[in-house]
Amino acid sequence: MVEVKNPEQLKQNPVAVPVKNNPLARLANFFAQMAEKWLPDAFVFAILLTVIAFVAGIVFTDAGPFDMLLYWGDGFWALLTFTAQIITTFVMSFALALTKPVSRTLESIASKCKTPTSAILLVTFTALGASLISWAFGLVVAGIMAKLVGRKVPDVDYRVLVAAGYSGFIIWEGGLSSSPALFVATAGHVFEGEIGIIPITETLLSAVNIAIVTIIFLTLPFVMRLIHPKNPADRYIIDPVLLNDQEEEEKPTESVNNPNDKIEKSRLIPLIGGFLGLSYLVNHFFTNGFALDLNTVNLMFLTAALLLFSNVRELADGLLKSVSSVGQFVLQYPFYAGIMGMLAASGLAVLLANFFIDISTAKTLPLWTFLSAGLLNIFIPSGGGQWAVQAPIVVPAALEMGVEPAKVVMAVAWGDAWTNMIQPFWAIPLLAIAGLKIRDIMGYTLVALLYSGVVIAACMMLFS
Repeated sequence: MVEVKNPEQLKQNPVAVPVKNNPLARLANFFAQMAEKWLPDAFVFAILLTVIAFVAGIVFTDAGPFDMLLYWGDGFWALLTFTAQIITTFVMSFALALTKPVSRTLESIASKCKTPTSAILLVTFTALGASLISWAFGLVVAGIMAKLVGRKVPDVDYRVLVAAGYSGFIIWEGGLSSSPALFVATAGHVFEGEIGIIPITETLLSAVNIAIVTIIFLTLPFVMRLIHPKNPADRYIIDPVLLNDQEEEEKPTESVNNPNDKIEKSRLIPLIGGFLGLSYLVNHFFTNGFALDLNTVNLMFLTAALLLFSNVRELADGLLKSVSSVGQFVLQYPFYAGIMGMLAASGLAVLLANFFIDISTAKTLPLWTFLSAGLLNIFIPSGGGQWAVQAPIVVPAALEMGVEPAKVVMAVAWGDAWTNMIQPFWAIPLLAIAGLKIRDIMGYTLVALLYSGVVIAACMMLFS
């Protein structure tokens, strides 16, 4: 874990001319101080949310304590398959980022940074672009880029730099891995009888989604740049040496010419696996069109990693490093599945969704769906899980009000992405790479939440 501190020598530098931070930077610093003082560890946060959901179920529904306990237990392992899928997605994405072609590309991009301004802008733009490809790839690239750039620009505020990388994650539901959009585009989904199959041309390629993605992509990096302190005395910097990865000593090999050594160092072995995966994917897309699901995305990342790693030893080392970053996923996701079980079985989710629907009109339904999805996401940080809970309420409401179902699909998707800026669960792997704690960045990402919330809400109203 990287130790972040504010060096006293910066405050005592007689040469430096005092510089006043802009209002947004001062606001972000205030949020950061509050987060550092009050925000608990991500696992503590999950337990607190469990308690809140448990008590709320007793207070606002007919469920008793024993009922809520059963709902929690029944839901605890309900997302086990999905948990394995997202862990695989992250591990494969991380491994891909560690291949020589990708890592060299990221290093080349990082080398362009010379100042804190260029550092913040480049890390945010890179994270936004990677998140459009895949949520996991976005998190991995953001963490790696923050470390690489942190080495190149020693006077950058490292906490703001990492927060800027995480802020790029907000765009993922508008990209290729958007869970609700992919669900309704897949034959056999739960609501096919009511709304049919909705192609991505009506969701991801819709005017409202393109507008939100474009505005956030082009402006968010500059917002994150504004929160970087101008006054060097207010920056939290670290020794770039602490960001260097520890070199692993190569294990001596007694017989490098043995057949097993030659096989393990052979480029042919990973290529065989890569070409098998590539052949399957070509057939899949040729047969089904551009149909994506988690398993297909995972195979795409695995195939790319196999094709780009030089040999199985490099692949094994990459996977070992990747797996070390996902331990908290294994610990925490069942608790969020338990929360989802309580919200769904007790009727709390229905009460919340119905409240927003009752105050909605055909014009405002996408907006209120977005806001309710953002609130639910704090308790259910899963695009797929949240869609399963919220869709049975918002889809019939959309049909009854004459609202295009695709609009509420994207409203749920963006609500899920939006409050990830204050939900610590998805920041865990990025922070493991960057070497920080959740309290180090969450005050800064709150600014990203406020700004993006205005953009998304305005677009939801404009295009409704």
